[in-house]
Amino acid sequence: MTDLFSLSGKRVLVTGGTRGIGRAISLHFVRHGAHVLANYAHREEAAAALLEEAGATAGHLELCRADLTLPSGIRRIVEAVGAGPLAALIHCAATGVHRPLPQLTLRHWDFTFALNLRAFFELVRTLLPSLAPGASVVAVSSEGAVHAFPNYTLVGTTKGGLEALCRHLALELAPRGIRVNALSPGSVPTESWEALPESDRRRQEALARSPRGELTTPEEVAWAAHFLCCQASKGVNGHTLVVDGGQRIRG
Repeated sequence: MTDLFSLSGKRVLVTGGTRGIGRAISLHFVRHGAHVLANYAHREEAAAALLEEAGATAGHLELCRADLTLPSGIRRIVEAVGAGPLAALIHCAATGVHRPLPQLTLRHWDFTFALNLRAFFELVRTLLPSLAPGASVVAVSSEGAVHAFPNYTLVGTTKGGLEALCRHLALELAPRGIRVNALSPGSVPTESWEALPESDRRRQEALARSPRGELTTPEEVAWAAHFLCCQASKGVNGHTLVVDGGQRIRG
């Protein structure tokens, strides 16, 4: 029974894997015996800190610096993954411009879509030969995919597209034995979330909506990713798994 939940020895790619939710997922998977390739675009200090914290654990951590909005970055990831079987691809990398509509431009649109949505599509497409039968693909979404928030137009739109893309990929890749799901956290107090406009007010509103009176932690999201990437979730495909402590049941 426990083997159904095992990550031991699995090769896993985590994009945006050195900060926030991606960092928590990278650490969790390494500590449970996986071989993790954590991608990042900048912030060398965050990558170095992750490598140090992972230390001598059950699994193994490698780093790959690559800008996934560029063809060269996708090529670098493909080279780093190599020919060996990839058990999971978890797309945490995200960016966005948080401004009201009159201040948004097509440049902001292209910038946000390039990483949040197009990069995921391109990674799945190019890494398909490396994804083993039974592999799991997970895209980290947000409640902005189904709910509207001030100054969240571009990010929320990409997350809605991300969930739709997961459903279509799930249908197409199921005959290959590859599952594709989205993971939708609630309000998680990461560095990026705290940088949102009026983050203190948003935190209080999120706490008020939480039945348990606390926010979702990055570690709770990592456990959900664990489930979606192990054999215990073999029957889960094309699904968006909400991890918010019940926050969304209050609307």
